[in-house]
Amino acid sequence: MAKMLVIYKTPADPAAFERHYHDIHVPLAKQLPGLHRYEISRAPIVNVVQGETPYRVATLYFDSLEAIRAAFASDIGKACAVDRRKFAGDDDVTMLLFDTETL
Repeated sequence: MAKMLVIYKTPADPAAFERHYHDIHVPLAKQLPGLHRYEISRAPIVNVVQGETPYRVATLYFDSLEAIRAAFASDIGKACAVDRRKFAGDDDVTMLLFDTETL
């Protein structure tokens, strides 16, 4: 299993972020080819170390890193990337892609 972890900083306008995220971005992202599951954090997020506490964390599940790359190379994936920049710029988000290992 591979995951895409998307960590959003607190937006300037949280209400506008929530509207766009839930009404436009999530329905679009749920169409990504190969997506198995899409989870988001619920408030509050507790940061147990120093540093900025994220506003929202999204976790998207795919079969592999190759599947994530293929999903975002698709028309829907490209549309997701364009849309994300409408509510969270590149400085407002961290995206991590990784394979998982069960211990």
